[in-house]
Amino acid sequence: MTDTLPPCPDCGSAYTYEVGALLNCPECGHEWSAETAQDAGTDVRDSVGNLLADGDTVTVIKDLKLKGTSSVIKVGTKVRGIRIVEGDHDIDCRIPGIGQIGLKSQFVKKVSD
Repeated sequence: MTDTLPPCPDCGSAYTYEVGALLNCPECGHEWSAETAQDAGTDVRDSVGNLLADGDTVTVIKDLKLKGTSSVIKVGTKVRGIRIVEGDHDIDCRIPGIGQIGLKSQFVKKVSD
């Protein structure tokens, strides 16, 4: 039955189980509702918890080395017009001087417009 249950949103454990209307994680002890689990898949949040959406502007909060090159995306780099996508790198964007790239939301902070 664990094949149909979503992984834990806190630690990512696949060993979740159901108790009544709640889902539980045996590894970290997190409890959440099944309705929250369905909605949580579409939410992408930045490093401080702000909800991100397509078209937002974000800044990079840490120097990021690009694999296979000697290039670095410097802290404070402003990225405009992001697009939210599925996957490990959940932000698709274009960085001037570098080009099209995928970023992880944990390394960006939303800029208030």
